Amino acid sequence: MKNIGINGYGTIGKRVADAVSAQDDMKIVGVTKRTPDFEAKSAVENGYDLYISAPEKESQFEEAGIEISGTADELFEKLDLVVDCTPGGIGAQNKTDIYEKIGLKAIFEGGEDHDAIGSSFNAEANYESNLGKDYVRVVSCNTTGLCRTLKPINDIAGIKKVRAVMVRRGADPNDVKKGPINSIVPTTEVPSHHGPDVQTIIDDINVMTMALLVPTTLMHQHNIMVELEDNITTDDVLDAFEKAHRVLPVQKSLKLGSTAELMEYAKDLGRSRGDMYEIPVWQESVNVENGELYYMQAVHQESDVVPENVDAIRAMLELEEDGEKSILKTNKAMGIL
Repeated sequence: MKNIGINGYGTIGKRVADAVSAQDDMKIVGVTKRTPDFEAKSAVENGYDLYISAPEKESQFEEAGIEISGTADELFEKLDLVVDCTPGGIGAQNKTDIYEKIGLKAIFEGGEDHDAIGSSFNAEANYESNLGKDYVRVVSCNTTGLCRTLKPINDIAGIKKVRAVMVRRGADPNDVKKGPINSIVPTTEVPSHHGPDVQTIIDDINVMTMALLVPTTLMHQHNIMVELEDNITTDDVLDAFEKAHRVLPVQKSLKLGSTAELMEYAKDLGRSRGDMYEIPVWQESVNVENGELYYMQAVHQESDVVPENVDAIRAMLELEEDGEKSILKTNKAMGIL
């Protein structure tokens, strides 16, 4: 049983903490918070030992009636590995200022640059190459979504080129600081960062991405066009998606034709926080024409990377050498379809 800590009990951190707690080969020793907010309070209520990353704020936690177990530095001394879920840029700073100095293995999220961490991770695509690594970055929600569906296509047909248009949510559901949104905002940098990020996982893939922000908070949506090396049929692709881990073919005809309906489906599955760990692909959108594949998928930005963090822990601590075995173990513990 390995000792795991979460540095940053926020949107991703609290989900990773619960996912780790569901496993039988690792446990959460503690989580950190910088400010005494509702998430800090819920961490304690959920049974996690809470450590503070800003010791000078101890009195604020006391005034808020939130029990703390010590400082973040004290937590780090107890761990085999820390999952750093702090805001983008801070994780890379923690790597050099803290983790490397004390010899602590660490996982970082997609907000960090690949070069700053040294290795990127997707369980299906490159689990084995991350065995025993000290520092690993789990790629972003959108990159995770692309890797999950592009890899099975590459396996069965080979990929000449990918073109993808990412329709991104304007903010997370609780992100009120961004205020009301009434616009479509194009990301005018082409390619968007998603394409190069995919290449940190599948390095031989030719991928070009564009992105835009739209006034929604529920999910991202991808429109993907793939030039294929070999001749395959639409049914071949659908079969590959059915067999792929953490890909969920869905039917618009069953009233699953929108991101709102997909989120309602996740709630009906009884998921914690209504999370959708899988990448839903609309079956009706899958079509192969003249050697090119077209399909549409959705990405729940708050949760699709969560099981990847669990598998990254196993790889780095060498709890399981076979990536597929780790994926199946994680999926079973988390109830992933």
